[in-house]
Amino acid sequence: MDHKFKLITVEDYEPYIGEEAVARIRGKAEKLGNLHIAHINSTYYGGGVAEVLSPLTLLMNSVGLKTGWRVMEGAADFFSITKKMHNALQGDDINLSDRKCRIYEDIIFENSIRNHLDDHDFVIIHDPQPLPIVKHYRKNGPWIWRCHVDLSNPNRELWNYLRPFIERYDAAIFTLEEYRQDLSTPQLFFKPSIDPFSIKNREMSEEDVQARLDYYHIPTDLPIVAQISRFDRWKDPEGVISAFNIARKHIPCTLVLLGNIATDDPEGEQVYDSLLSKREENIVIISRQDTALVNALQRKAAVIMQKSLREGFGLTVTEAMWKGAAVIGGNAGGIRYQIKDGINGFLVSSIEEAADRIVRLIRDESLRRRLGEEARKQVRDNFLMTRNLEDYLDLFSSFETIYRLKHSI
Repeated sequence: MDHKFKLITVEDYEPYIGEEAVARIRGKAEKLGNLHIAHINSTYYGGGVAEVLSPLTLLMNSVGLKTGWRVMEGAADFFSITKKMHNALQGDDINLSDRKCRIYEDIIFENSIRNHLDDHDFVIIHDPQPLPIVKHYRKNGPWIWRCHVDLSNPNRELWNYLRPFIERYDAAIFTLEEYRQDLSTPQLFFKPSIDPFSIKNREMSEEDVQARLDYYHIPTDLPIVAQISRFDRWKDPEGVISAFNIARKHIPCTLVLLGNIATDDPEGEQVYDSLLSKREENIVIISRQDTALVNALQRKAAVIMQKSLREGFGLTVTEAMWKGAAVIGGNAGGIRYQIKDGINGFLVSSIEEAADRIVRLIRDESLRRRLGEEARKQVRDNFLMTRNLEDYLDLFSSFETIYRLKHSI
């Protein structure tokens, strides 16, 4: 069967960002020439990092940057340790034994043998899983650590262990200024973004939305309250269920918790299993990797929740806002930089507040519509993938200027 392949380019974003922005981005990319770039993280799917890297690496290639994407390989023990590190970076305690550190660094060394990165102009390492890999290479150009987690209160024992690795990098990128740390490495701040052309975010007809929900037997006779995210205790699914149970005493509705279990998150299955006893006729709990279902549910739901307790940014919030959904988010991390309380959504700090906002939104269709319109504008103006691309182009350009000056002396 003949098939014409199509790569999304910066020009496809013109209806959203304008002709001038497209020309500006193209101009910046052309000045950089044919750079060779590698991104490394710990999973191809599940979670926000993969959601960003999938379109970002293609968009980088579309503007002439030769960009690859590598994924760490490791046994279950490795990912169990890195999940504990992830939690500790967000404030949890950790038993950082010599055995854990040895397993962690041994697996990273093995990955360094499989991945040949010495000839790249830029290498970008994402999150703590592959962090120490930098020590095993002679750098050909700048290495950058991009940390996506909420670093407002990292466990100090873990931070002191990781810091020497971080300071081998030429720059560290965090999501928010409030995550800044005491480092000798220069720090920058990039907010993540979404791909409006992905299966998860593209336009979807009402018929297709209903068909997808019917396929999974999701009832639509009552207003739907939905939370869509990895099964992770930081997303507070228990708190969502509690808020829903309060809200439905005042107004009939159905709760849908839709999530997935990332390959680098061994705790995900435990969180999912712990929720199953709470299933009932109007509490639907689904674990599926189906981006069309995510799209359909975000468009159909009367209310989208993201009641996170810690959140580096929260791309599920961005995705729902792009679709004009009425979103209730936990007053945490990057969610606060997306939702302006009462203007394009609601921020909440308790189960009771969440329940109150659910009731208000379901009862007031005009409020849902007004918040949703403002939410889509917020994403269009600030959180589309072209902005993330331009952040990196500016970073590469600043390093290229430094390197040209060094080599000309």
